[in-house]
Amino acid sequence: MTASLRRSLRSPAAGPLDDEDLLSEILLRLPPQPSSLPRASAVCKLWHNLLSDTRFLRRFRFRIRHSRNPAPLLGCFSGGTGLSFTPALGAPNRVPPERFSLQIDDGDRLYPHGCRHGLLLLSDLKSNQFLVWDPVTGGRHRVVTPPGFEGQLINGAVLRAMGDVHFKLVFVMVDTNDEIQHRQVVARVYSSQTGLWGDPISMPLPPEANQGWYHTSICAQPSVLVGDSLYWMVMGNFDGILKFDFVRQSLAVVQVPVNMFDESCCFTVVRAEGGGLGFLSVSKFTAKAWLWKTKTGCDGVVSWGLGRTIELDKLLSLNSKKYIRILGYAEENNLVFMGTPVGFLMVHLQSWQVTRLSESILYCPHHPFESLYIEGI
Repeated sequence: MTASLRRSLRSPAAGPLDDEDLLSEILLRLPPQPSSLPRASAVCKLWHNLLSDTRFLRRFRFRIRHSRNPAPLLGCFSGGTGLSFTPALGAPNRVPPERFSLQIDDGDRLYPHGCRHGLLLLSDLKSNQFLVWDPVTGGRHRVVTPPGFEGQLINGAVLRAMGDVHFKLVFVMVDTNDEIQHRQVVARVYSSQTGLWGDPISMPLPPEANQGWYHTSICAQPSVLVGDSLYWMVMGNFDGILKFDFVRQSLAVVQVPVNMFDESCCFTVVRAEGGGLGFLSVSKFTAKAWLWKTKTGCDGVVSWGLGRTIELDKLLSLNSKKYIRILGYAEENNLVFMGTPVGFLMVHLQSWQVTRLSESILYCPHHPFESLYIEGI
């Protein structure tokens, strides 16, 4: 005889919410906001005990991670030494900045490279190491820079599978060794499960990357994950988008849809509506934005098509066409963050709904933090 059947026999008049099994199934469907479970746990002792149980919390996290809805955008990290957190949610879901405060040793110089799957990747310029930090649990994992990457301009990305405690790092760089006739991109993958780096993966850059005095390099912008591939911006004598395919363990270069120096624009790779690779360009001074997406013709050739043109001065109610800059991109929620004359803004690329997070005029890079966080539990 099951536990639920015994309870029903003892309490034939009990309502459906007195059945713990049924109640658990109902509460598992609460929205993944920081205040959802704490507020529900205040209803009664039964709900509190149920919502505080580690088995329920494990199921709740598992369901949220495997749902089609994106993880909540809790806020953004910015800065290096003195890393700060700017909340994106209002009360009662607002996460206090001090809750995600990273305590570092005196003299440490940490530079953030981006957030993904509840983890923040930072480089430690002092010790030639990288730090993977989980702001929710406080967990830290230090990784030594792989051989051949020391002293190079490195960009990297962190990611982990749904429900997995282990993570992977992908580091990319442009090899600047003068003995190499043709510049090449090199990537390496680290697994926290094995504690080992994989073999180097390399690809020569197009011939124009070897011309002129302005070396081609990986931009400092964080990567964007689209499907099974990571993308970074590449600029210099050659401008493009670097693609790392996890399944094939290969590198490739995607051409950008426009001249990246036209109209003094700023750029970011995005997820296109309906899936696939997208590209957002914003004019810093004319207050216009262009949203591009890849398309495949009947011959199988992939090309870019212009999706939308947005008049930002009308959308953002700008009184003057002053400097506008892209400060970050939240890939799961498809949100772009902009520094504008009217403050620090969050713009949804599908609905183009605008939220002002701060009236301050900010122009430093921000790293959106999308993760499940349960306040007080």
